[in-house]
Amino acid sequence: MALSGKKTVEDVDLNGKTVLMRVDYNVPFHPGTTEISDDSRIRASIPTIKYLLERKCRLVICSHIGRPKGRVVEEMRMEPTSRRLSELLSKKVAQAEDCMGPGVEDAVKALAPGEVLVLENLRYHPGEEANDPDFAKSLASLAELYVDDAFGTAHRAHASTEGVTRYLPSVAGLLMARELAMLGDALDNPLRPFAAILGGAKVSDKIAVLENLAGRVDTLIVGGGMAATFLKAQGLNVGDSLVEDDRLEFASDLIETAKETALGLLLPTDVVIADEFSEKANHETVRVSDIPQGWRVMDIGPETAAAYAEALMQSKTVIWNGPMGVFEWEPYAQGTIRLAKTLASLDATTVVGGGSTAEAVQSLGLAERMTHVSTGGGASLEFMEGRELPGVAALMDRD
Repeated sequence: MALSGKKTVEDVDLNGKTVLMRVDYNVPFHPGTTEISDDSRIRASIPTIKYLLERKCRLVICSHIGRPKGRVVEEMRMEPTSRRLSELLSKKVAQAEDCMGPGVEDAVKALAPGEVLVLENLRYHPGEEANDPDFAKSLASLAELYVDDAFGTAHRAHASTEGVTRYLPSVAGLLMARELAMLGDALDNPLRPFAAILGGAKVSDKIAVLENLAGRVDTLIVGGGMAATFLKAQGLNVGDSLVEDDRLEFASDLIETAKETALGLLLPTDVVIADEFSEKANHETVRVSDIPQGWRVMDIGPETAAAYAEALMQSKTVIWNGPMGVFEWEPYAQGTIRLAKTLASLDATTVVGGGSTAEAVQSLGLAERMTHVSTGGGASLEFMEGRELPGVAALMDRD
């Protein structure tokens, strides 16, 4: 899905306009608090915000936090994000009491050029996720132009991502443009050799990605819990590892395809296993042919990590989606760490999918050494599947 046919903020007259900007401020909080633990999504929106404010726009920002399911949940209010945005911009950012109604309309009318208002959590209203036309129309009535800079929600046809575009001229923000350009170029115009690393728990989550990438990449690297399904498809015992038996045929077919074509499919040769799913479980490293009953795969082993790293050294484009193990727990983080450090050292285009993979490289302090770390987990996955994203499709086309 190329962005080349869609308008961005750089293609329209913005001077002095009231702009409704959709961002993805679905930030994590420290457990039991409303203290933001990772503000990278807020930081990612700053270039577009500054671009709009420099053009004297009155800026109305909207987002969601969590899944309040159409009701007010106190710990999911937007106020912590508006406070952090104010700090990052070094200017006052107002917080609205709601995202619709007379009070919000008055707050928008009171904005002076260059001022910012953050609306309350969109998902406090059931009309948001239902893509209710009346709710979308109420959002659109607040502005003269809509800017979508929320790649992380572009795969959702919600009122604030798709519905609102029916009532306002709608363009992409700078972050949205970069996300689509980086992912699009990596998929459609990669420098070769081109490698893809896929991990995570389930094959079923990645089948469409595997199918789409298998015909595009030179090397396909598989890790994470999903590797167990591929190992079982080779006739190996995987103990108590999570296996999707209904995906064994798919895994077998992909293994055969790799044998019959130029696709380099790399699977683990050793793994870190544990006797229960726990950070404190007994664990050890074994060959993939030696996994005992009652144990489960938790990470790729050091031999596998070294082989994967070596295979990546020649790559000129790498896409990575999904960790190599349960990286949140130190005993099972080494495979993910080894690959993250390898990617950070490459003279190549390195694109990291969002979600847990982005969390991993950020927690290791390596995000700045990647070419691009996506802000959208589900959206980046669907993009790599080759699917149309509703939030992008709805934006205005270039003439």
